[in-house]
Amino acid sequence: MMNKVYIGLGTNVGDRESNLKDAISELAAVPEIEIISLSSIYETNPVGYLEQGKFLNMVVCINTTFDAQTLLVTCMKIEQNLGRKREIRWGPRTIDLDILLYNQENIVTKNLIVPHPRMLDRAFVVIPLVEIDKDIILPNMEKPIREIMDDIPEKEGVRIWKRKNGEGVLGHLES
Repeated sequence: MMNKVYIGLGTNVGDRESNLKDAISELAAVPEIEIISLSSIYETNPVGYLEQGKFLNMVVCINTTFDAQTLLVTCMKIEQNLGRKREIRWGPRTIDLDILLYNQENIVTKNLIVPHPRMLDRAFVVIPLVEIDKDIILPNMEKPIREIMDDIPEKEGVRIWKRKNGEGVLGHLES
């Protein structure tokens, strides 16, 4: 069975753009994963632990034959391959891969909750997700995600960094 999944990517250590590209390449190299679409790259202020550099964030949409747990293990292996160290919660990282949505399923296990539990509190996730699919409706919600954008906090901390078409810009996202 083919599963449609949205994955959030984030990095704020080293060559941030290369970290994102390397993570996407590693995802694409897995035979059970097909990259469907990519958002633009956004530069964002840190959340949680504030004593660190700015992040680059984006969202990718994939099709996969993996179940959610196998995909989680694959994402964690990619993080490890790219030098991810888990030392400070919400701290600096070479790469972070978060499963945001897995089909329209609600998943709760000891190591995975989907939809991502803090997704709607994080503009750096919602803005690129809306860019990929403005009509997506989250499980247990009645309206498309684009209609809840006004309620997302700290949108001013999310700036377009590089558009999908490769055009580099740095400025505040226009609503």
